[in-house]
Amino acid sequence: MIKIAVWASGSGSNAENIANYFADSEDVGVAYILTNNPKAGVIERAQRLGIPHQVFTNTQFREGTPVLNAMERAGIDWVVLGGFMRLVPANVVAAFPGKIINIHPALLPRHGGKGMYGHHVHEAVVAARDSESGITIHEVNEVYDEGQILFQASCPVTPEDTPQTVEAKVRALEQQYYPEVVASVVRK
Repeated sequence: MIKIAVWASGSGSNAENIANYFADSEDVGVAYILTNNPKAGVIERAQRLGIPHQVFTNTQFREGTPVLNAMERAGIDWVVLGGFMRLVPANVVAAFPGKIINIHPALLPRHGGKGMYGHHVHEAVVAARDSESGITIHEVNEVYDEGQILFQASCPVTPEDTPQTVEAKVRALEQQYYPEVVASVVRK
């Protein structure tokens, strides 16, 4: 069984979507959910889904070693980021070479990098008058949003769109494609 750890900082909608996608799988499953936010909605989702979860402090995530030790104990093979708002430490990247996946709510390389997450991205898309936005699923390295691109899907952006309407379009793409892409990548 390929064991995935999902890291999330917020509501956990991507974590739940991925866990549900693999719920009946015999070869892949979400085995662990980690968060840096003790008030994150992902905790309630993990409890409801019966998935072991743990809250680490931002210091523990930055250091990396406590997180690596916990994932080793859980037998984790892959890390999938689902709205995790911190840079993955270099020692974690080194321990999981090519085995950390992130989803970014824009078509990288546009609107990526430190501070470009959630509504900030959608505001930038609208302000730039982009004609499209979308999602980028990529490998994680030591730099925000610069890992190898694995998949992109786009949606149109019209002059009437607001950051909120762009976000809704992008979220629909996340829900549709993220689990499928994760499945295809981890099963290679």
